[in-house]
Amino acid sequence: MKYSIGYRLPGEFDNTVSICNDYKDHISNVYFSFADEKSGRLPLCESSKKENIKNIQLSELRQIKDMGKTLTLLLNANCYGEEAVSLSLKDHIITLCKELKNCVDIDRVTTTSPYIAESIKEYFKDDIHITASVNMRIATIKAMEQLSSIFDGFYVAKECNRTFESLNELRNFCNENGKKLSLLANSGCLPYCAYENFHDNLVAHQDFSSVIDTTWSGLPSPCHRFLRSMNENDALAYFLGGTWIRPEDITAYENFFDEIKLATRMHDRARMVISAYVRGKYKGNLLDLTEPSFSKDFKGTVLDNTLAPKDFFEKVSSCTGNCEKCGYCKKVAKEMTIKIY
Repeated sequence: MKYSIGYRLPGEFDNTVSICNDYKDHISNVYFSFADEKSGRLPLCESSKKENIKNIQLSELRQIKDMGKTLTLLLNANCYGEEAVSLSLKDHIITLCKELKNCVDIDRVTTTSPYIAESIKEYFKDDIHITASVNMRIATIKAMEQLSSIFDGFYVAKECNRTFESLNELRNFCNENGKKLSLLANSGCLPYCAYENFHDNLVAHQDFSSVIDTTWSGLPSPCHRFLRSMNENDALAYFLGGTWIRPEDITAYENFFDEIKLATRMHDRARMVISAYVRGKYKGNLLDLTEPSFSKDFKGTVLDNTLAPKDFFEKVSSCTGNCEKCGYCKKVAKEMTIKIY
């Protein structure tokens, strides 16, 4: 399995170029937001620091491209405000893509905006592959049909990750229509998250000067407030019934995907996450595997992945959603929980 990983600005101890080099046989793509551009996460920098950050990024992206990796620009903010279908946004996006095509030869764009997708398709034709973001929650063939004229591929809604009947139908449609099917393996969002639209819009309209009530919002993921309102075992069971995929179970997806995306561009331990999926084994706290991490919601508690029962994937990938009658995740949560203080 090959992996698409997120670009992070270089830190004191690690950087994306080094990770790509160390896992060169397993990383096929690097996705990135650019400088102060809007995306599904906070911008990399304030506008006042844009030129410096652009130079750093372009230098590193060239090195990554020279390793033979493909590059994906993220234009996946949930809202572009009053410019959402404007000529000014279209001109800005085309200019940005031209710059990045010339400087680092970007291969793909992932976006939430059909308008952005159509604008890029109109100008670049097949020179840039356009993928519908996971944030569009595409879960049906009907949704893909509606978007097929402007998107070359689709990230499936996270809720499809453990439902192989849905994945099979979506894969067959994509194969028959020359589209690429993609998947995000380790989202830190709850399944069928009722906060998702609110959260994505919050991020899209947030800048570095905003006054943020983090106590209320629970950022980086407001849905985590819900878990903190529950007793711990119920909350851990809810987490186990999520959309993320364990590294040990990734081989089950090889017939559906030739590349899987890992959420790592905001993860404090991106190398750890990438290493776990590359090795197909993770001897750690499952709460740390996702982005955003859930470990801060369960301080003093570890959900030890080595204690997962052998039938875990079989059970969660055939889940009926009737948690009250089943009780499997509550039982497993108790078995996997370790208190460290």
